[in-house]
Amino acid sequence: MAGDFVKIADVKAGTGNVNIEAEVVTVEEPREVLTKFGKRMRVANATIKDASGEMTLTLWGDDIDRVKGGDAISIENGWVSEFKGNVQISAGKYGKINIK
Repeated sequence: MAGDFVKIADVKAGTGNVNIEAEVVTVEEPREVLTKFGKRMRVANATIKDASGEMTLTLWGDDIDRVKGGDAISIENGWVSEFKGNVQISAGKYGKINIK
């Protein structure tokens, strides 16, 4: 394990190497976007929660099909950012989403 788990309420935008355990509440329909590198990718937002609160989990590519509402997940080495005023987490390039 890369480190200790943090509560959703304690995560801050701009933080890397974040480990969270949460439940997936909902997963939105995927959409296709053009990345800043000119690559087309599928992306979907999911809402995750723990005892301290809720936040957005951004799912990319194959993770979209792996994660479903009601799943218990852990995110290892996640990247926390802010988009349109909302704090969100993604696995990023080096992180991992585990379905429990």
